[in-house]
Amino acid sequence: MAEFNKRLTSLKKGHEKLLTKKNKRLTKNYNGIYYRYKRPILTGEHAPLHWRYDLNYESNPFLMQRIGINAAFNAGAIYLNGKYLMAVRTEGWDRKSFFAIAESPNGIDNWRFWERPVTLPQTEDPDTNVYDMRLTQHEDGWIYGVFCAERKDPAAPKGDTSQATASGGIARTKDLINWERLPDFISHHGQQRNLVLHPEFVDGKYAFYTRPQDGFIDVGGGGGIGWALVDDITKAEAPEEKIIDEKIYHTIKELKNGQGPAPIKTERGWLNLAHGVRGCAAGLRYVLFMFMTDLEDPSKVIARPGGYFMAPENEERVGDVSNVLFTNGWIRNEKDEVFIYYASSDTRMHVATSTVDRLVDYCLNTPEDGFRSGKSVETINKLIERNQGKY
Repeated sequence: MAEFNKRLTSLKKGHEKLLTKKNKRLTKNYNGIYYRYKRPILTGEHAPLHWRYDLNYESNPFLMQRIGINAAFNAGAIYLNGKYLMAVRTEGWDRKSFFAIAESPNGIDNWRFWERPVTLPQTEDPDTNVYDMRLTQHEDGWIYGVFCAERKDPAAPKGDTSQATASGGIARTKDLINWERLPDFISHHGQQRNLVLHPEFVDGKYAFYTRPQDGFIDVGGGGGIGWALVDDITKAEAPEEKIIDEKIYHTIKELKNGQGPAPIKTERGWLNLAHGVRGCAAGLRYVLFMFMTDLEDPSKVIARPGGYFMAPENEERVGDVSNVLFTNGWIRNEKDEVFIYYASSDTRMHVATSTVDRLVDYCLNTPEDGFRSGKSVETINKLIERNQGKY
């Protein structure tokens, strides 16, 4: 019993030290667009001890970890009542993901999970796995959580236990504690692993960013960021999906691209953050990119900065699925500061900070991709000449 209590005290002390560790903004190599931070803001080790350990000596005299948490990543985010909150994809040792709300007083550090993970109601066809929730505070008064719902493919050959189907799951809440599950999004253009709800009505309808794809992994003839209007979100069905940002050969989004979080509204247009995927010798490489859409018609792209906005660096490149940055959450506070929450290599959460003005400037004044090496050189030469005062 004495050894049990000694180890439990040590566990609690170490966990509290991890939770309260201050994060430091990195100023070296600052690009003028955003600041990165020294440490990840959430990992599997941040999960509460009472989720992982049976803290009763009688039933767990060796103080073994009974439930393992492998990773904390791909978190949706929301600024609610002055609090910075994330709906974190939390993955156990059993490979199952679930959602858990984490809270920070400043959006940078001191993140703590709430007492319990989210209890998500099931549909008539229960999902095997859920992940990558986007939080949208909609003008209809609800907070929506839109996520991927994965199930085993019923059409898979007998004995094949690897094939899956993906659909857009939808739930809504007023407090992030009690959730109402709505029917899954119905798409007529393939599977949906990357669904995002726009925060305002468009032409009196709910608007979704989609990523239609032929299969669970391969996009096939699909891919690209789609746009769909839905009459009734309680029976969300999109007969039409138009691609507003397509995948393009020999770019950062050659294989697929998908919307990150819901966009941020500004006086100049909607700021959009997304991910792009290309193949390389090391496998798939996920990076982040931005674009802007028209204020009155959010399906119309008005600015496309060339290249990536953010790519995995240093330790971010290593993890369960290496060479990956992914985002599905960001927050704009009352000071117009923007907190970009991104995951690295399907393992941990990070934050980068910027401002609305900086991101608008980045989108509107960064040259577009010319899609050829010659055009890239031409763009650089124009900047050189401008800096030399030649025009």
